[in-house]
Amino acid sequence: MRIAVMGAGGIGGYLGGWLAAVREDVAFVARGAHLEALRCDGLRIASPFGDLHLPDVTATDDPTAIGPVDLVLFTVKLYDSETAAAAVVPLVGPHTRVLTLQNSIDSLDILARHVPSGQLIGGSIYVAASIAQPGVISVPGGSRRLVVGQASDPVIQTLREACERGVGIELETVEDVAPVLWEKFVILCAFAGATSLMRAGIGAILADPEARVFIEQLRDEGFAVAAASGHPVPEERRPRMMALWESLPPETRSSMANDLARGKPLELEWLSGRMHALGTDLGVPTPAQTAVFRALHLHAHPS
Repeated sequence: MRIAVMGAGGIGGYLGGWLAAVREDVAFVARGAHLEALRCDGLRIASPFGDLHLPDVTATDDPTAIGPVDLVLFTVKLYDSETAAAAVVPLVGPHTRVLTLQNSIDSLDILARHVPSGQLIGGSIYVAASIAQPGVISVPGGSRRLVVGQASDPVIQTLREACERGVGIELETVEDVAPVLWEKFVILCAFAGATSLMRAGIGAILADPEARVFIEQLRDEGFAVAAASGHPVPEERRPRMMALWESLPPETRSSMANDLARGKPLELEWLSGRMHALGTDLGVPTPAQTAVFRALHLHAHPS
């Protein structure tokens, strides 16, 4: 299967790297120092689940150099969504599937402005991955779960087979992906907001009684907004969020917290900012999400 990874950061680099390791034909779309490192020394993945070095990978900043593929993994930062969605067009042929794995409830709508909606598939991935340095993807541990829609699609079936050959990611398929996207949105808004605002790993936050109350408040506000939006998270699935956080290595922080520490742009507007805006529109109080949005707004667009 020919695969293009649009956005070879933590998630795209990790998933694309392991797919390449099991002999799928993978090309990475990247930029800057990360692209140069991929071209010069290949891709490295450092993880307690197993390290990987692919010394020779296909990497470019020009999607037209790749051409149409079977599957596009759309894993760009949320603030790059519009630009990347337009740039994905040369990768899309009549039978291509574009699988978005962003932490957003809006990705499919953005992509649908550039790609036929029948070729789009929503998904959610639970992997704590980040760029440790150019060309190197770091995964501290925790979950490695991928949930995607359209279980009967032949491209998704091929992806499942690749994962079963040794990618090390548990792939689950569902017919209706909307509840999955909303659940991940709630999880990420709380996790990203707490670890960014408090400049702490998830272990320290859960161990401190007041910090734990704050991340629980972020989570519960997300539940309320999701319900008011017509996408309630079922009661039986809610305890899974805390179990997920507790399963992470204590030092784990969100990618937004890592970006904040490195002085990079933040996905704030599409996470706590989006939750704040939805709460305002729906009449749902979101004081904790609003506090995260307003407190970090100063750092969202570093010069």
